[in-house]
Amino acid sequence: MKRGAITVGVWASLLALAAPSAANPNQPPPHTAPFPDLSTGKDRNEARASFDLGPHMQRGISVAQVLEQRARLDAALGALQPQRRGILDAYVVTVALDSDPVFAREAREAGRVLERRYGAKGRTLVLAGPDGARDDRPHGSIRALVLALARIAELMDRNEDALVLYTTSHGAPFGLTYHYGDTGYGILSPARLKAVLGELGIERRVLIVSACYSGIFIPELASPDSAIMTAAAGNRTSFGCEADNDWTFYGDAMINRALRKPLPLAEAAQEANRTIAGWEANLRLFASLPQFSIGDGAKAWLAELEANLPATAGEPVGRSTFEAAKAKLASQPAPPAARR
Repeated sequence: MKRGAITVGVWASLLALAAPSAANPNQPPPHTAPFPDLSTGKDRNEARASFDLGPHMQRGISVAQVLEQRARLDAALGALQPQRRGILDAYVVTVALDSDPVFAREAREAGRVLERRYGAKGRTLVLAGPDGARDDRPHGSIRALVLALARIAELMDRNEDALVLYTTSHGAPFGLTYHYGDTGYGILSPARLKAVLGELGIERRVLIVSACYSGIFIPELASPDSAIMTAAAGNRTSFGCEADNDWTFYGDAMINRALRKPLPLAEAAQEANRTIAGWEANLRLFASLPQFSIGDGAKAWLAELEANLPATAGEPVGRSTFEAAKAKLASQPAPPAARR
């Protein structure tokens, strides 16, 4: 059989496995088309700067899908509860910005973990697409995230309450990528997120960004009232984003393990970072170097917010991403012996 025929046959099989079907309507759409160039400008510098405008494109979506997603988002936003006067309420948003199902699984469970940790029942919103088992939430996108933040800004007392935002997706050196199958594309840069939060007046915020190169968000968004955690340094990749995983490395270490415990946020971040460093060293991966920054003002209101953390730790759920990576590595054939 010719090499080309093998390639086409394998590709067709992969698409058949990934494509939604009547047998499993909750299967997420695959990425088959190239990611389009969303930049504008006369040269490379202008093109790079144009990402700060928040480019967002959707194409090939049926009217029925548009209406369904609008109804889902409207219902979720309408269910959010207003703040309680005299109480520091946390508003939790978790969003999967890519249709690879690992991100949807992670965003769903992160919503449950953060809701429990911060007593945010009725004030938690999950934006996530299908994950192979369910498709019951408004899908994540940059536009949906902006609308969610805008609604929360209306409900919260911005001098008293706080936003807890968890994003999970693929990343690039210029920001987070929104990529839903072959129909949704976008870039969320640090400058764009800063502009949105600034326009809405949301200053008290915990931002947890799980993506490659996510450390670029810290210099732009650090402030006295911000706490920011990222899965990697600004010039490093993170790991574990294979579509069949239950968690990324960072999501597993930070959300699934450290934040289930009654630890202050800074201690949880330190524990997660140590866990990831150990996993990466064991697997001989180039260190991702997760980062965190907590402003002095945030330390004060975080102490108040975390005074009532659950007394007992929750149990991790799903497959350990490290164990899955180790098993996959062990199953690979040994490299050929070097010539002498």
